[in-house]
Amino acid sequence: MRIVALGGIGEIGRNMTVFEYEGKLLIVDCGVLFPEEIHPGVNLILPDFSYIRDRLDDIVGVVLTHGHEDHIGGIPYLLRERADIPLLGSKLTLAFVEAKLKEHRITPKLVQVKEGDRRTMGGFDLEFLAVNHSIPDSLAVAIRTPAGMVLHTGDFKMDQFPLDRRITDLTGFARLGVEGVDLFLTDSTNADVPGFMASEKELAPAIDTVFRTAPRRIIVSSFASHIHRIQQVIDAADRYKRKVAFVGRSMVRNMTIAEELGYLNIPKGLLVDFKALQRSDDHKVVLICTGSQGEPLAALSRMANKDHAIRIHEGDTVLLASSLIPGNENAIYGVINSLTQLGANVVHKGNAKVHVSGHASAGELAYCYNIVKPRNVMPVHGEWRHLKANAAIAVATGMDPRDVVIAEDGVTVDLRRGRASISGKIPVGLVFVDGDTVGHTTEDDLKERMQLSEQGSVTVLALIDPDTGTVAEPPEFFIKGFACSPGDVKKAEAAVEKAINDAATGRGRGARNEDPEVIIERSTANWMRRFYNRTPAITAIVVDA
Repeated sequence: MRIVALGGIGEIGRNMTVFEYEGKLLIVDCGVLFPEEIHPGVNLILPDFSYIRDRLDDIVGVVLTHGHEDHIGGIPYLLRERADIPLLGSKLTLAFVEAKLKEHRITPKLVQVKEGDRRTMGGFDLEFLAVNHSIPDSLAVAIRTPAGMVLHTGDFKMDQFPLDRRITDLTGFARLGVEGVDLFLTDSTNADVPGFMASEKELAPAIDTVFRTAPRRIIVSSFASHIHRIQQVIDAADRYKRKVAFVGRSMVRNMTIAEELGYLNIPKGLLVDFKALQRSDDHKVVLICTGSQGEPLAALSRMANKDHAIRIHEGDTVLLASSLIPGNENAIYGVINSLTQLGANVVHKGNAKVHVSGHASAGELAYCYNIVKPRNVMPVHGEWRHLKANAAIAVATGMDPRDVVIAEDGVTVDLRRGRASISGKIPVGLVFVDGDTVGHTTEDDLKERMQLSEQGSVTVLALIDPDTGTVAEPPEFFIKGFACSPGDVKKAEAAVEKAINDAATGRGRGARNEDPEVIIERSTANWMRRFYNRTPAITAIVVDA
């Protein structure tokens, strides 16, 4: 059996792993990565489907471990390539996926499973096990083939007191361990955090304090899929006689689905339309919205920028009930500062216990290694520091370091006769969703955007005599994004004019047959770097005189 991750190793997000046996492909998860500051203009980042694009008919199914965007967000783009790929997942996960695909006008082929179920897809015998995470209905999957058995945890933790009383099936993990797990793919996100993760229930006192002490409106920002966290907020609102409204399309959609399926309990009369709350007394209001990661278009960020119907006032309390995803710190603290400047009291992970992670920490991972006793381990779902920490835990529990495979996106791992080893590497890249386009924007395009935003741009218009190759009139400079004095512009024009004329007469650096655009861009870049210490984006326009 061959295993290759097309995303999710060496990064937080974009999780997608392909399993291959006897010419058939099974995919586990297909998520997205959210853009950072170095990705201006990008909406989402997808796994690279190039490896499977010529083999779409060989895909027997996609197993979805849970309903977070970093595990299901790429499904609409995969199904654009082949719409009838079966999607296997739990009831809540498939409901989230189906709603997402409806917006893309795709009717999926859904196969609902639950913990304890076994399904055969192609040559893969699949068994599903309950795991606890920050979203209900999460699953691990055991993948059996004659080449060996793989246990993939998905995202998980070992909360012993979950709100839904659905704990990680450690008995099932142990049973599979006795049968023989040849390769254990384990969530690495919190592998560098010592001990055991706190229970979701331990947040109740901090949430209660917010509701007991907030003098005016309470605005809660959370992931639109964090049903357990939102349930605690709803319970607190009910205790303190506050009305609740959901704000934001994804929040309204997901919470409606969760309530209809019985995963979210909202007391009768508690939930009202957001517009109705605008007429209520501030001390009776709770707004639940998205934007906990500082996403520029999310509701909370727009409130912070005074670009939303909801205006933040002095005395409002904003509760950020989620973690800081690596790479989003600057954006999140920017939102916190803006909200504070507007007069809000911002309660977040840094000043109150309002978040616990949904991922197993070091103690929980060690516990799992000791009960599963896998023959080989492959850490997944995390950055390099997480992968290395997870590998160290496996070795500390007695595994031979040679049996711990640290891969990265595109690395092929072969499982043969109970041994896992790296066999090669395929090219994989970042696929950018940029407006309505998918895959057309390149990393070079983004570098140019960054250059434009940080260094500005210079456009040079030159009239050249086609017979002599010399300048007919002094070049014109059009500068955007930084200040350049008229005197300096004249000097830059003279430098470009000299470079063109020297090249045309054979005296300069450029050859006689060199394009004048190249000469202009090079001489302008040299001048800007020397006298302004800048590297703007330079465009040369040459017109025959």
